[in-house]
Amino acid sequence: MDRDAILLTPGPLTTTLRTKLAMLRDWGSWDADFNAMTAELRAQLLAIVHGEEMHVVVPLQGSGTFSVEAAVATVVPRDGHVLVLDNGAYCKRLGKLATLMGRRTTIHQRAEDEAVSADELEGLLRADSSITHVGFIHCETGTGVLNPLQAVSDVCARHGKGLIVDAMSSFAALEIDARKLQFDALIAASGKCLEGVPGMGFVFVRKSVLARCEGNSHSLAMDLFDQHAYMEKTGQWRFTPPTHVVAALAEAVRQFNEEGGQPARLARYTDNCGTLVRGMADLGFEPFLKPALQAPIIVTFHAPSHPAYQFKAFYEAAKARGFLLYPGKLTQVETFRVGCIGAIGRNEMQQAVNAIGDVLSDMGIRH
Repeated sequence: MDRDAILLTPGPLTTTLRTKLAMLRDWGSWDADFNAMTAELRAQLLAIVHGEEMHVVVPLQGSGTFSVEAAVATVVPRDGHVLVLDNGAYCKRLGKLATLMGRRTTIHQRAEDEAVSADELEGLLRADSSITHVGFIHCETGTGVLNPLQAVSDVCARHGKGLIVDAMSSFAALEIDARKLQFDALIAASGKCLEGVPGMGFVFVRKSVLARCEGNSHSLAMDLFDQHAYMEKTGQWRFTPPTHVVAALAEAVRQFNEEGGQPARLARYTDNCGTLVRGMADLGFEPFLKPALQAPIIVTFHAPSHPAYQFKAFYEAAKARGFLLYPGKLTQVETFRVGCIGAIGRNEMQQAVNAIGDVLSDMGIRH
């Protein structure tokens, strides 16, 4: 094989050569050039959501989940009450981390093949005035379902509730406009739709909200109030930054802008998703979600109901052909997932479909 395997996952993703090459230089963590790169990157991230006037962006070392936990710990007071809208695995993770941090947490479940409901949220907020914040996953990548961000934001705004949005798999691909939405915090990460490498998250926080967050966090390293205050004062990260990850993300954002920004990225991912779904249908695969609920990020497929099918063998055979798939997250039915994001296009998606067809033939599974 003359290329790296294509990562058909929700992150880490396949990256461009330019992004990889950006990591070949070492940076001093307190050096003025690195601080300037961090500052420019923060400005570019704010511009993507049109958040320059009302919001700040606070980067944080670690995976995206680190930043979700940091956002909840910083934004929700210790006597706050978080309502988590749950229709999948990553919603459950949000509920678990809020509970572990000692915040009162209520989890409202929906079926995994349904979007969360803004109408149900309206009723829940009317019924329990003690709720202070709503936790929401924009794209639940356990299945690939797209949840209604604008509608949920509107309900929270009407009731004066804080909204914490996990936009990990949607930011930079799906439209998120801070001028239209009201949220207290919105979280994303470097290794997702910006097509950087993993190792850094970032949280957009409303300025008026962050000003009230001092002392909320139970953590030293994950206190976004302190992280932001230190960066504003010194231009530096409080603790050792992921310098190579920052450099790679800065380069990835340059390519994002060259491509045409969020609308162009959404168009490419939508084309990838269409190519995948049509090709897999020709092989006999059925998506788990109805088309109206499917985000063009990752698609969950029903596994073949054939005695020869085992996911591990299926995965290894696809890997040998240069494609890394993703296991299913559902507990009721057997599935697997195929991502549509990363530095890939229609050709790579069709090649993946062709490889899956070859794998089925080798396993003795009729299309």
